[in-house]
Amino acid sequence: MTGWMRWTVPAAAIVSMAAPAYAVQYLTVEEAQKAAFPSAHLTEVQSGRVWKASNGGIFVLDHVIGKHLYIDYAVSIEGGRVRRVDILEYRESYGGEIRSPSWLAQFVGKSASSPLQVGSDIRNISGATLSSLHVTEGVKRVLAAYGNLR
Repeated sequence: MTGWMRWTVPAAAIVSMAAPAYAVQYLTVEEAQKAAFPSAHLTEVQSGRVWKASNGGIFVLDHVIGKHLYIDYAVSIEGGRVRRVDILEYRESYGGEIRSPSWLAQFVGKSASSPLQVGSDIRNISGATLSSLHVTEGVKRVLAAYGNLR
């Protein structure tokens, strides 16, 4: 084996075995808005972050860190309560179970006064503990900031 191959082949093998990127965009912002408020017109209140629906609802785009990478999610609020939570983009190679409709449904009806704690009123997902915790904290933060807007 020539000198350059002795060093190049092992390096190429290591690079090819490295974990691939798993970023998956499940919904665009527009798709999430339409799912949250199907018949309402949305007006941007904070550039790229907060929209007010013509029916009085609020749509908030946010992101939290999963274990290592960002999770983009949206919280739709109506009457001070969560109407819907959507995961727009998930970048981790595991833990994507937080997109489960049954897990996300736990947030529906919660308000700023709800505990919103993993292990209390929100179930943990084994293998996605940090993602579960951080999305829950993010929804709580969004409700604290925007839950009283009408």
